[in-house]
Amino acid sequence: MEEAIGGQSKKDFISKISIAYKEARETKYWVNLLKATRYLEEKEADSIINDVEELCKILSSILVSSKQSNS
Repeated sequence: MEEAIGGQSKKDFISKISIAYKEARETKYWVNLLKATRYLEEKEADSIINDVEELCKILSSILVSSKQSNS
């Protein structure tokens, strides 16, 4: 978000938010792997996954509204 806020243009902002969204999805993937291998306890992993899913929803919403206002 800090990178996006400091973006040089609206297009740059959208690009950086898109990267943040992809990184959040990748984080979810890795946490699921850590859960599957029992490196993280199920309760702890589920809490992190819920947080990441909420973050993905927020970032997705920012992307959609930014793209609409950019048109």
